Amino acid sequence: MKRILSIIILSVIAVSCGNRCEFTNKQFETPECLKGMPINATFLDEISWDIPHQNWGVEEWDRDFRAMRDMGINTVVLIRAGLGRWIAAPFESILATEDVYYPPVDLVEMFLCLADKYDMAFYFGMYDSGKYWHEGDYMKEIDLNIKLIDEVWEKYGHHKSFQGWYLSQEVSRRTKNMTKIYAEVGRHAKEVSGNLPTMVSPYIHGVKTDQVMWGDKATTVSEHEFEWNEILSNLQGVVDILAFQDGQVDYHELYDYLVVNKKLADKYGMKCWTNFESFDRDMPIRFLPIKWEKLLLKMEMARKAGMDGAITFEFSHFMSPNSEYSQAAHLYDRYCEHFGIRNKWKNQ
Repeated sequence: MKRILSIIILSVIAVSCGNRCEFTNKQFETPECLKGMPINATFLDEISWDIPHQNWGVEEWDRDFRAMRDMGINTVVLIRAGLGRWIAAPFESILATEDVYYPPVDLVEMFLCLADKYDMAFYFGMYDSGKYWHEGDYMKEIDLNIKLIDEVWEKYGHHKSFQGWYLSQEVSRRTKNMTKIYAEVGRHAKEVSGNLPTMVSPYIHGVKTDQVMWGDKATTVSEHEFEWNEILSNLQGVVDILAFQDGQVDYHELYDYLVVNKKLADKYGMKCWTNFESFDRDMPIRFLPIKWEKLLLKMEMARKAGMDGAITFEFSHFMSPNSEYSQAAHLYDRYCEHFGIRNKWKNQ
């Protein structure tokens, strides 16, 4: 009986070994494969505008923070404290004046606790009314966020991971008056927190913006430089990290824009990050994880342009081994393979 059992066990092992792939992806890597620069930060997009929620609780988020840390991410940025009627925590200053829904979970406290646990930096993103600044009522948007900053710093500022602020309203040259919000809100955030850094992530008015796809004219590289030189001149000393989104221009144009972004950031004393969009704008479906080859191409351009850092929008949906999109787990695998990172999540 023991002999029969041993034969069965050995047969199972032999079959399972026979089903394993004996090849590695490194064997098939091309001789001039691009290097790329690694990603050091990600947005947290749980008050979402245009991507589905994954309905995670703290257990799922804990796993994801661990996966982020394992691939080298050391900074997480709450993309916004709220959008319209939806807010990330029961902010009294917003609840008192705005018609918003009371949230069931304090996501800010959760994310800060997880950032503390995994020794990450956390940047707090502002409230986006979705209306006041669109209507030109910039002072209303500013006043809301100044009160929110005071409340947030008093309530959450004790966390060791609370290390910066994100000015959430995404702008392009078409909304350059938004610099009023950046300047006032950014200045106040730095004043109350002992000069913690502030970050913005505007977009380039390129061929892949919705406005251009609907008939507007895309900006040229020289126009981009001229207009953003004017905009950034009003933000010197208020914004510390400039992280332009990289997905609104075509791949063959991107390097030239990155060089200009770095030049402008250096001129005004800002660190120049790039915002790698890890979703694919070229697909007819919004939005799916990007093809690894496209992400690697963008990472190589950023490396050559001398970017100071790289954030992605965003890890949990489009790069995570825990994502509902199976392609995201494969993107994580390819990234870890490329940078020689031990992948504890493969085949889990």
